[in-house]
Order: sequence, then C-alpha cells, then structure tokens
Amino acid sequence: MLRPFMLALAGAFLMAAARPAVAQQAASNPRSPKIDSRLAAAAKISLDSARVIALHAVPRGTVASEELEREHGRLIYSFDLRVPGRQGIQEVNVNAITGAVVGVHHESPASEQREKRAEDTLPRRDSSRSATP
Repeated sequence: MLRPFMLALAGAFLMAAARPAVAQQAASNPRSPKIDSRLAAAAKISLDSARVIALHAVPRGTVASEELEREHGRLIYSFDLRVPGRQGIQEVNVNAITGAVVGVHHESPASEQREKRAEDTLPRRDSSRSATP
C-alpha cells in the first residue's frame, strides 16, 4: 500500500525538479509554437512534458524549435535542440502517446539546410511547425 504512494511522490518530485529548467528555457527562448489542435487533441503527453523529456535526453540543450507531427504513422513531438560548443542541432523525437524518446540524432548545418529545402518543397500534410509554413 505504501509503495504506490512512494512512486507517486517520487514522480511528483521529479516533475517539480524539472519545472525550473523548463521555466528557464521558456524565459530564455521566447517562442509560440503553432500546434495543430487536432493533433494536440490526440496527444496523451503535453508539449511541456515532452519538452522536459527531450531536454533530459540532451544535456545542456536549448530548444530552437518544436513541433507536433505525424511521422511514419506515429504522433511525435520533434525538438531541435542547440548544444553549446557543438555545430548543428540535436533532433529529439518524443512519442506523443507514451512519452518515450523514439529518436535522437545530430544534424550538421549542411544536413539542416538540405532538410529545410526538402520540407519547403513538399506540401504540408498532417504536421505543424513552429516556423511559418
């Protein structure tokens, strides 16, 4: 009986400890992500929670952009994180249903440019970018 209570207490403590990092992140990087309300309604994990998960996956990272999209049939949050002293970005994908990190990979400045050009030439389907479409 005591064990579920302790697990809940530990989870609450972890979320409270992560809040200052998210608040600091939001204060240092003002942005207003454009999240499609239909996709957001299907997500079980909030954008704020997914952001905390992504920031834990990449130490010292700061969010450059974020989006909620359907990719390869999965609903994911995609975060582009900048890391001090490292060129390019770390892209972190968080499952919007389970909260699991489903991908972390580095993109060089050249590969970022290629991806941006490819995205700009494709019609938007079921995603929402923080940049204007």
